[in-house]
Amino acid sequence: MLYYFKSIYSACVIIRVILMPLSLGEMYTSLLNVKQAINVERQLIDHLETYIEHESERLQDIKRFYAKVSDLHSEVYSGPSAAMANPLVAFTLIKRLQSEWLNLIYSDEAQENTQDFRSGYEEVEKEGSLPKLEDLQGAAKGLMRLQDVYALQVGGLVRGHFQRITDGNPIDIYSPTVSVPLSGDDCFLVGKVAYELEDYYHSVQWLEESVRLFRGAGGEWSPENEGTLEDALDHLAFSHFKTGNISYALSLSQELLNHDPMNRRVLNNVQKYERLLVDSPPLLSTDTGLKRPNTTYLRTRNTYERLCRTQGTQPTHSENPRLFCDYFNNDSPGLLLQPIRREVLSLQPYVVLYHSFITDSEAESIRDLAQTGLRRSVVASGEEQATAEYRISKSAWLKDTAHPIIGRLDQRITLLTSLNVQPPYAEYLQVVNYGIGGHYEPHFDHATSASSPLFRLNTGNRVATFMIYLSSVDAGGSTAFIHANFSVPVLENAALFWWNLHRNGQGDGDTLHAGCPVLVGDKWVANKWIHEYGQEFQRRCSPNPEE
Repeated sequence: MLYYFKSIYSACVIIRVILMPLSLGEMYTSLLNVKQAINVERQLIDHLETYIEHESERLQDIKRFYAKVSDLHSEVYSGPSAAMANPLVAFTLIKRLQSEWLNLIYSDEAQENTQDFRSGYEEVEKEGSLPKLEDLQGAAKGLMRLQDVYALQVGGLVRGHFQRITDGNPIDIYSPTVSVPLSGDDCFLVGKVAYELEDYYHSVQWLEESVRLFRGAGGEWSPENEGTLEDALDHLAFSHFKTGNISYALSLSQELLNHDPMNRRVLNNVQKYERLLVDSPPLLSTDTGLKRPNTTYLRTRNTYERLCRTQGTQPTHSENPRLFCDYFNNDSPGLLLQPIRREVLSLQPYVVLYHSFITDSEAESIRDLAQTGLRRSVVASGEEQATAEYRISKSAWLKDTAHPIIGRLDQRITLLTSLNVQPPYAEYLQVVNYGIGGHYEPHFDHATSASSPLFRLNTGNRVATFMIYLSSVDAGGSTAFIHANFSVPVLENAALFWWNLHRNGQGDGDTLHAGCPVLVGDKWVANKWIHEYGQEFQRRCSPNPEE
């Protein structure tokens, strides 16, 4: 029997390795990493300041030389011709033309200053702390995800506002304390990401804003920009063509030719669009409004997004009198003097919210413990684990030996649920930090396939979930139960508990749930997944009116 438990424990360790990929990148998947990038940019600002100082000194020297030569031409050379008879004057003129101008023109000082600046950047780059192209693309996708799930106006986002159209009027769904407007180049890059994904529904909206802002700036180019008005017009014209708006694609292409009249590709496009309009003239009644494409993989999209937009909605006591709140001690001696406020949110599935489950200091300690171990979160993919676009976050796994706090939390969970949460009967504590638009689309916590790596623990399926909110958020991030039709807002220091399986061991389909995208804020949660084996007696005694 001892050998059996050791084998199970070894399997538990193996699965932890499987669940922890080694990639240290993917900054956009964790807001902690995004915050750390602030310090990285401060380093670059210091290097830029040094570069500006050196360049200012170099330009001051050039201005001094310019002033000296200009004064000679206005005061000496424009005077009596006798001035040039002075051999000293003649010598200095010849010397400047043969030596000083060459030294100025072919000086390496500007190149040296630039190289020093580049070297400073490359030092930061070698540290691996700079975002990669994948991060920029991931952040752009995060903005588009927020746009879709919360029905946000792109024009509002560009101005730094989170607005939704209601009854024809823009309504603020969240007013940030700090508002940062986006530039034409910012919008171009978001639109370009959508364009390269052949997602023309989003590319049209973002590139429209890019063109508007570039036009407003007079088409002037800034050295830090990647895109130009011509680039935005080019991408927007083709995006409109792909969405069927050929008339506007032609108009934009003709505007582009005003800036680049010899562009052969655009000339060919103009001819193509003109032929198409002649062959198939657009109907006046044709609806040219953009329509969001249907999804084939997320059948519950409409319900999911509706629940996310409510940002927390549960049935009330008047709607279901069997729902209640109380101070709960589970007949446990450890909770008699300090019962926990329990709020029963749902009976099917059975979902309970425990208020003030942990303290601020405990939550902070857990977040700190997890930081060094954060890796991109993964999902089940057949018999293995893989990253996925429908789960954007980073996670770390903490053993009870990591800190006494972990053991105390395990004990507290057992007091509340009467469940055995020690490995291998439960997994280690998983700490999750969400990224830009971080989310986890509708999913089950329990395995739905016999080949799932969860079964490598040899302790059955995940019978229950205990999820702890380690932080608050400003907006978004609710936990939505799709089939049960309610959502729970992020409540700092509270914990959610629900059963994943029926008593017969079958998965409870009503536990389909999702982590809504975080609109504004830094969301941290901790998950404790408890397995079937080791819970036989406790499960029979656990309070659940519906089972």
